[in-house]
Amino acid sequence: MSIGDAVDRMFASDNGVGASDEIIDAVGRAARGGHLAYGDDGFSAAARTRVADVFEHDVDVHCVSTGSAANGLALAALVRPWGSVLCHRESHVFTDECGAPEFFTAGGKLIPLDGPDGKIDADELIRAARVGVGNVHSTQPQVLSITQATETGSVYTLDELSALTSIAHDAGLRVHMDGARFANALASLDLTPAEMTWRAGIDILSFGVTKNGGLTTDAVISFDPDLHTELSFRVKRAGQLTSKMRFQSAQLDAYLTDGLWLRNARHANAMAARLDAGLRATPNVRVHGGGGANMVFCALPDRVVEGVRDDGFVFHHGHPIPGVARLVTSFATTPAAVDDLVEAIRRHSTDADG
Repeated sequence: MSIGDAVDRMFASDNGVGASDEIIDAVGRAARGGHLAYGDDGFSAAARTRVADVFEHDVDVHCVSTGSAANGLALAALVRPWGSVLCHRESHVFTDECGAPEFFTAGGKLIPLDGPDGKIDADELIRAARVGVGNVHSTQPQVLSITQATETGSVYTLDELSALTSIAHDAGLRVHMDGARFANALASLDLTPAEMTWRAGIDILSFGVTKNGGLTTDAVISFDPDLHTELSFRVKRAGQLTSKMRFQSAQLDAYLTDGLWLRNARHANAMAARLDAGLRATPNVRVHGGGGANMVFCALPDRVVEGVRDDGFVFHHGHPIPGVARLVTSFATTPAAVDDLVEAIRRHSTDADG
């Protein structure tokens, strides 16, 4: 199988494909000439201005190397070591970051909450926000972390977001959004960035770039100027203040220029919708959830999984849901690749049934 075929059949993650040409070109421009280091360059200044314009708010912006670093640093700016972070049981910060949030917060405790489709149940949040308050023997609820889009591919509506942030703020909690797939959620809801963040009660955002056409950067975006000094020192102390920051800043600026990020996200979402529709029309295949972003989950027997993988398709099976395949589309996914995957699943499902 050629490299091109491998890319065409990559459904394991939106991290598995390359970067947008516009972003590669921006990195090339940043490589020319001499520039000041550690973010004191023109590319970084342009990126900060671009983010502020896109979000319609004065912001503090820090490019970082990974989404885990973004989450850890954002949470560390909001929670004290004796505090707790309320998050969904299936959230990335709780299940997939090897204790990084606890490390960055110097011991802040993650409290998992339940709710259907990867979304936090409002009543659960109300109860959890009251537990141990004022009791020196208990960690203190201090932060709500919301994943948008969720780990199951669902998307919080604006009303759902506002309800959760209102509960949190009424209880004295700050609110973090893990936006690794922020653009996919935004495109799905057809909102403005401001509407889905600070106007909805979000204090700080982990802003995903890498999964949607970026190369090597994500970002922490704070809407609270009081966090500026602490974030700056935490980013440096965490080894995330890179000397050639212009290469990351150039990616962020290009990502947000002329709507590239939203075009990429809309395409990925459209490919997921095409995949969802194709699978729902396939006998013996059961699709989980209603989707909304760029992930589709469907139950597949092991024999079907083996057959489809033998055809060269790459995807995860059994994580995070046992017996269920997670199929992720991206800005680079083609309609032909989606149709080929649906046909392979149909063929192997029919063979297994027979």
